[in-house]
Amino acid sequence: MESVELGRSGVRVTRLGLGLASIGGLFSPVPTEQAVATIERAWELGIRLFDTAPVYGYGRSEHRAGVALGNKFRDEFVLCSKVGRLIERDGPDTQAIWADPPPGFGPRLDYSFAGVMRSVEQSLDRLGLDRIDVLHIHDPDLDFERASTEAFKALAQLRSEGTIRAVSLGVNHADVAARFLRVHGADGPDIVLLAGRYTLLDRTGADELLPLCESLGVSVLAAGVFQSGVLLDPTPGAPHGYREIPPELSNRITDLRRLCDLYDVPLPAAAMQFPLTHPAIPAILVGARTPAEITETSTLLTHPIPPDFWHSLPSWGR
Repeated sequence: MESVELGRSGVRVTRLGLGLASIGGLFSPVPTEQAVATIERAWELGIRLFDTAPVYGYGRSEHRAGVALGNKFRDEFVLCSKVGRLIERDGPDTQAIWADPPPGFGPRLDYSFAGVMRSVEQSLDRLGLDRIDVLHIHDPDLDFERASTEAFKALAQLRSEGTIRAVSLGVNHADVAARFLRVHGADGPDIVLLAGRYTLLDRTGADELLPLCESLGVSVLAAGVFQSGVLLDPTPGAPHGYREIPPELSNRITDLRRLCDLYDVPLPAAAMQFPLTHPAIPAILVGARTPAEITETSTLLTHPIPPDFWHSLPSWGR
């Protein structure tokens, strides 16, 4: 699979990466054997970028990533994880989206210098690996003051020591990442993981963040390309992030399906390839909970899409 460089970080990744939230039990449980088999299948397909986090299943995702990747040559893949939440017994900041987290455990927000260092140690212990390549400050908007000072200081120190290769932000809000980059400028994060804000349905990331990243040499990893799953299956009860899809959003999806039918383009293929049309985005992350899912999804990355299709897209979300 084609590899690309993440801007000034010098880190090279495959153009497609596997996000490991789903195998942590996002929305519905995933057995360990199935989770490991999904990562193994991604490896067989040539994927060498994997993104996890302590909060994904409250440690389940990191543990399963370590089981699947522990027998691989370490320099052959790039592993990303996150800081900002510690997984503790009776952690108070639980989230209903995780189907079967370990009983009695939950996350606690902590963007302090000491908390970040402890988080990294815990992640490495769960992973059973010797290092993490890219560390994201996860959801810095939840405590921006500490995230942009203490957490960033901790990651910058780990980067200068060579413990990690790149500092990143993991955000759902483009304006938060733009604010963070403005605070630190050229000495700030090397990468931004942006979820759901440069997609077929929402292009607000292009308002300020993506031009700013271009000017600073910061690469953007696009996640949430299926808009929480509604671009795969918008039917009620499907495993997506909407309890009820707003009528306006449903109408947009219908219009996109009509356009895709006109050009004989699968909507999921358009959703995957759209972020890569922006020069600031060299790679994307997708989730999968079965080997069959990642097999099918990977084929969409190279599905031919005529240039006229992109020119015909409505300019929603701007």
